[in-house]
Amino acid sequence: MILATPWALSLLLLVPLVAWWSGRSRARAAVRYSSVDLLTGLRPTLRQRVWWLPGLLATAGAGALIVALARPQTGIGEVRTTAKGVAISIVLDRSASMQLPLRFSGRNMMRIDVVKQVLREFVLGNGNDLKGRPEDLLGLVTFARFPETVCPLVRIHGTLVKLVDAIELAQDRWEGGTAIGDGLMLAAARLKKAEEELAVQNKEEKRPDFQLKSKVIVLLTDGDENVGEVAAADAAQLCREWGIKIYAIGIGDDRGGVVTAGGTRVPIAPGGGFDEELMKSIAKATGGAYWRATNGEALRQAYATIDELE
Repeated sequence: MILATPWALSLLLLVPLVAWWSGRSRARAAVRYSSVDLLTGLRPTLRQRVWWLPGLLATAGAGALIVALARPQTGIGEVRTTAKGVAISIVLDRSASMQLPLRFSGRNMMRIDVVKQVLREFVLGNGNDLKGRPEDLLGLVTFARFPETVCPLVRIHGTLVKLVDAIELAQDRWEGGTAIGDGLMLAAARLKKAEEELAVQNKEEKRPDFQLKSKVIVLLTDGDENVGEVAAADAAQLCREWGIKIYAIGIGDDRGGVVTAGGTRVPIAPGGGFDEELMKSIAKATGGAYWRATNGEALRQAYATIDELE
């Protein structure tokens, strides 16, 4: 609280004078009479009992008026920060093969669980090599046979992290497959739309809160492209035209294993099901980069490098 005219409070020194004058005026006799003996024993009226109240109210009123003249004021302060950030869409493979084991922190975990944990560290930071992305627009697209926007591009990341934790692998037969190109296309469309909406919004503001520095897709997959309406190479060309870089991360080592899909156990041969050359080509076409994450630490290092690049 502040006072616009604090000097007005000096008038409070006059309040005792008001109180004295009010009491003095009521102390005078209203009627002169030769004897008051005839009034002895009469009970005082209500007006006589509260004779002091008008003086008190006058004094309080004078004090309140003086405080009002000092013009006390309270306000709501707003601090606005401006930032130049990156729009990052995470494109995550949730096909059944992500059940295969991946070494992380000295033990074997499912690939999808390792990806979830390191992705949380990338978004929020881990106090070490990953600092978090608090100023960026982050979104999440998942895909198996079909792509899906799990979380649109947002700057508040609490909900995004919760949605990452809730990702489930494709288990039904009709979901089987790895549509890398479709996943890239959906993410690219989201990034393009966000850029256009942000441009319109910033045009109306003298000091926009957020300005877009670059657009990025982080693709994580462990499989070969085998379904989809759009080829990954074509999606990469469109990303290049729209100024979107693709950072591609191949998940998994050369070990095979057995996964469950549609209630059926499906064997995966060692070294099979992973097209590393495709990942390299789509990253190179957009000015991005490619990493092979054979364990959780390598995945974390890939994210740390993305942090440095962006």
